[in-house]
Amino acid sequence: MEPNLQWLTETMMGEFTLTMLVSMIPVVELRGGIPFGVAAGLPVWAAFLAAMIGNLIPVPFIIVYIRRILQWTRKKLPRLNSLVDALERKAHLKGRRVTKYKYLGLAIFVAIPLPGTGAWTGSLAAAFLDMPLRRAIPSVIAGVVVAGLAISILTYGVASLI
Repeated sequence: MEPNLQWLTETMMGEFTLTMLVSMIPVVELRGGIPFGVAAGLPVWAAFLAAMIGNLIPVPFIIVYIRRILQWTRKKLPRLNSLVDALERKAHLKGRRVTKYKYLGLAIFVAIPLPGTGAWTGSLAAAFLDMPLRRAIPSVIAGVVVAGLAISILTYGVASLI
């Protein structure tokens, strides 16, 4: 590898990793990860890829384990019951929107690039609707791809204007 390309790759790996980590944070997710990555110096395609990977890492763990974690929290940390109640209410409220169209509804819900939607909330809803992991994951991935493309287009458009 040429020295210039090696430096570029090493430099980009740090920003790529940070973008992945930012995209793993609830609420921020991919919607904040892509603009963060571009602002950190990544090309839009690399920010998109890093944000996608980071946003999708927690999904299977949320779908499989969130109910057990919340039950454990209720038993061991009763002071957090109000927080657990709020999470469960949010999941059931969002789940009602998804229930009618099942997996397509889940994909559409995750794809909407607005606060309160996204991979974390979609995965929470999937868990509370008892959607099987093998059917929920493709829906969440499809939604994240659509949201990522929308945010990338917006980010690229704004970045090109500056």
